Order: sequence, then structure tokens, then C-alpha cells
Amino acid sequence: MIALAGFAATAFGIAPMALDPADLPKRLVSETVLPSGIDSQLESLSEHEMSLYRSDLTRRSDTADSLLRRLNADDAGAAAFLRTDPTARKLLDGRPGKMVQVRTDAQGRVEELLARYPAEASKQFNTHFTRLLVSRVGGTLQARTEVAPLESQVRLGSGTVNSSLFAATDDARIPDAIATQMAEIFSTEIDFHRDLRKGDTFTVIYEALTADGEPITWASGNEMTGRVMATEFVNAGRVHSALWYADPSAAGKGAYFGLDGQSKRRTFLGSPLAFSRITSNFAMRFHPILQTMRKHQGIDYGAPTGTPVRSVGEGLVEMAGWQNGYGNIVQVKHSNSITTVYAHLSRIDVRKGQHIEQGSTLGAVGATGWATGPHLHFEFKVNGLQQNPLSMAKASEAVTISPTAKVQFTQLALQARAQLQVAASMTGRTNFSE
Repeated sequence: MIALAGFAATAFGIAPMALDPADLPKRLVSETVLPSGIDSQLESLSEHEMSLYRSDLTRRSDTADSLLRRLNADDAGAAAFLRTDPTARKLLDGRPGKMVQVRTDAQGRVEELLARYPAEASKQFNTHFTRLLVSRVGGTLQARTEVAPLESQVRLGSGTVNSSLFAATDDARIPDAIATQMAEIFSTEIDFHRDLRKGDTFTVIYEALTADGEPITWASGNEMTGRVMATEFVNAGRVHSALWYADPSAAGKGAYFGLDGQSKRRTFLGSPLAFSRITSNFAMRFHPILQTMRKHQGIDYGAPTGTPVRSVGEGLVEMAGWQNGYGNIVQVKHSNSITTVYAHLSRIDVRKGQHIEQGSTLGAVGATGWATGPHLHFEFKVNGLQQNPLSMAKASEAVTISPTAKVQFTQLALQARAQLQVAASMTGRTNFSE
């Protein structure tokens, strides 16, 4: 301590005596510098093998030859290998949209081909990806596949509405699945068909699912994503916010809450489709096939064939198959003697006895059974008797946060608010990873 004090005093005493740099003499030195050894350097570089990389997505119309040509690979042997090898053939079998990276030499010969796409096993489809590797070993091409877990990256996005929500999220390069989740989260507060205003803004924090750090896509070309973690929507000057929170006292099951702790979701969703129109309500109607007046015991939602159908609540699949006029049908049993029915499906994505969460995909809209066109017939039963689905959804209980978890939720809400403010400040600069 004493030594340091003395040093400081000495330094202070001599500092004012130092020369002003502006008073020091200056001298300009000019010297020509000639690069040396350029020829030898070029000769050395020419001895190294050059590798070229190119990436693209597989298309439905692709053949082995057309895919390699698009990847600037000129290798008839590799094309033949992709056609005949049982493992390598998986590249062009099944769903299109596989992400492919090819490394070639200077002559265009394939040295390595790497493809990544969603896992083929249904139980791993949303959690893992398949890595297909074709490599040249000792001059011979070899192929192998392996399954690896998807990794989650947190991303921020923000944008401004000029016409529609999906147009705005497209401009902000936010995946459609995230836009759909945002619409669902605020569906009880904002009518996204009628309430949107030009100039409305949104910010979102969400999970992006990646394979080896690279984006991975569905067959539709849409990027695979996880859950919206937090979001804010300013509609006509009113701020709506939401945060995903899993209450430890509720076996880790989560739901969306406002940053004030108010629930955004009830026990049952208001609709089994994200976007649709009601074509036949819960009332008396003229039956289009039987040509008689009879009570319609459910609600019909008009939507294109293939539109995903989701479960309005958590439950157990009681039936998944064909039933007379209902066509392809899924019936889900919930708590409190409540059952929901989803009919006329073009496909069924669940099996009898399967436990499902609220929002899980059950199948897709179709026109099977007694149907004059693609639509979903939806029923809500209590003790086996049909009830008006719209009334039951509104009357269902809201998810609540236990008193012991409120302190933790408050801390997470403060963090989410700060992150959303960062995202809002980046309007026009989206998809920033943390």
C-alpha cells in the first residue's frame, strides 16, 4: 500500500514535465515495397486440391442427375450411386425439401454429400433429424444415416402490419408456424380477420429448431420451429403480451399468461382449426344430403382439404378410424365426462389410446363420409349429450398459476419484458439469435 502510494505521488510529480507530442519533430519517410515470391506462392497454391461447396433443397421432380447438376457436380458415378445404393436412395425417396450440401473437387467430382431432414420415425419427427452422409473413402463412395436430436435456438423477431398478419411476418422472415401461434395466443383478445389495423406492431421471442446449427424445413419448405416463448402485439394502440410458463406444481405443464399473470388460455380452445369459417352452426338446419330439417348437433368449419385439425383440449384418443356418415373420425375423451368429436377427416394422425395435449394435431380436413365438400364437423359432448361448442369453450376454466410459483413467474416476466423491448428496438432487423 505504501509503495503504491509513493509510486503514485512520483508519477504525479513528473507527468507535467513530459513533452507535448505536438512539439516533437516529424519526418516523413517514403519507401517502395516490392512484393516478393508471388510466382512461388501461386505455384504452391496450385498444388493444393480445391474443394467447392454448394447447398440446395431437394424437389419433388428431382432425379439423381438433375439434383447433382443443380449443385454443380459433374459426376456420373455419384449419380449412379444415388440411384442404386439402398441407403443413398433415401435422399430422393419420400418427402422433398431435404437440405443437401455437396463438396466437390475442381473437376466437379463429388467428394462428400450431406443431407439433413426430419426424422422418419413418427415418435421422433418433431424432436430429431436424420443425417445422411455419402462420402468417398479410398476412391469408393459409401453411404450411412444416423438420427440426432434437433437443437433449439432462441430468436427475436419484430414487424409492422400493413395488410395482414402473415404478410407482415413474411416480411419480417418469421416462420408461418410462429405467426399461427401468435394468432392463437391472442385469439381471445384480437380478431385477426377484422381487428387488425395498418401500423399495428408485434415482437416475438421463439424457438428455432436446427440440425447441426443449420435451419431444417418441412416438406412444404417451411422452417421447423418450436414454441413462442414470449410475444407482444400492439393492436389499435392497445398492448397485448404473453409469456409461456410451465408451473412446476402442475407437473411441468405450461400455458400462456399475460405479463401480469392473467391466463391467455382456457381448458378448451375456441376452435379446432387455427383459421376457418363456420359454415353450419349448432342449430336446426336443412340437411344437404338427407334433404330434411333436423338439428345440427355440432359446428361445421369450412376449410381446404389438408388443413390441420387440432385437439381443443388435453385428453385420450378414444376412437380413431371410420364411422359411417362421419367418415374418418377422431374422438377424444377429456376430464369431467367431456368428449370431443372431429369428423370427415382426409387423414388421421393419431391412434386409439394415445394421450394428447391441447393443440395437438389429430388429422386434416377432408370430405370423407357424408360430406358435400371439404369441412370439419366438430362436436362437444358432456355425459354423451351434444352441447354448443362455442358456449362450452367460453365457459371452460382458465389455467392459473399456483401461489408458490408467482415469484418465479414475476422474475421471468421481467426478463421477457426486457427481451421484448430489445426485439421492438430492432424493427426491420429480425431473427436475431441469442
